[in-house]
Amino acid sequence: LLLGGLDQHWFLIFVYIGGGIPMNTWLMKGYFDTVPMELDESARLDGAGHLRTFWQIILPLVRPMIAVQALWAFMSPFGEYLLARFLLRSPANYTVANGLQTFINNPRDQRVALFAAGAILIAVPIATLFFFLQKNFVSGLTAGGTKG
Repeated sequence: LLLGGLDQHWFLIFVYIGGGIPMNTWLMKGYFDTVPMELDESARLDGAGHLRTFWQIILPLVRPMIAVQALWAFMSPFGEYLLARFLLRSPANYTVANGLQTFINNPRDQRVALFAAGAILIAVPIATLFFFLQKNFVSGLTAGGTKG
């Protein structure tokens, strides 16, 4: 069933990628549309080619959205529960969210302290990545080169 992908991490990764690419492409297209066309035109007048215009003018302006998508792509599998629960059947293959849920799924034996400790441990790599990407969140199109 499902190409032998049931209870396999590789299949879950492909499903995450397959769902993430269209959404991220749509978001990036919308963000690229907000970049003023005048910047592209002035770069051409100055003699810049397509590649140079993209790398030196356009890409620095869209860096905040790239950082947001990188953080989102890193963070989403940590919190995603339902799809992983459906595709991964054995407890040895559970994702972090599914593993944490096992601490609180029994109403008579809830290990809330272990659940909270695990949730904090999950937050550490996400917060670390956010710390390294935060300089990209602050800049944006306001750092562009057009007069308003």
